Amino acid sequence: MTGEPGPRGAGPTRHVIVMGVSGAGKTTVARGVAARAGLTFAEADEFHSPANVARMRAGVPLDDAARLPWLRDLAGWMTARAAEGVSTVLACSALRRSYRDVLRHGPPSVEFVHLDGSAEVIRERLAQRAGHYMPASLLESQLATLEQPDPDESVLVLDVSLTPEELVSAALDRLGLSTGVAAKR
Repeated sequence: MTGEPGPRGAGPTRHVIVMGVSGAGKTTVARGVAARAGLTFAEADEFHSPANVARMRAGVPLDDAARLPWLRDLAGWMTARAAEGVSTVLACSALRRSYRDVLRHGPPSVEFVHLDGSAEVIRERLAQRAGHYMPASLLESQLATLEQPDPDESVLVLDVSLTPEELVSAALDRLGLSTGVAAKR
């Protein structure tokens, strides 16, 4: 998939969202894709309001009312980058189809890479993670919220049991992203 041409003859932009539950490796894989393909990276967690962060720190899952402004901000960020002719990769949970649909209303084209796999592998990764406000106790609520992508969504699904490097390489290959030339900086 490709987006619409950007201003100044910049050509089409690409907007990739690496999605999955907390601990699936979204940030690691999205950073790797961004670095190797030359896309601008953003961490969706950094767009959360202080109230949302406090809620999650307290172990309280976000509801749809708390998520909607956040999702709209993310779509707006991608739209602004597209208008600048800049391609992006975003690490974002995007757990429900309705959330993915809000994100799709941003730039002309959004591609999703879903990091999916066993709860055991993800729990193990969460146990090794330090310094993140999302407690491992919220994994079950995220797994319950997760709606597997429907076939009509054309979401690339990758197995979290692969190494981060294997996931990055698979994403680049299957999305047809060339290393170092995909985005205007």
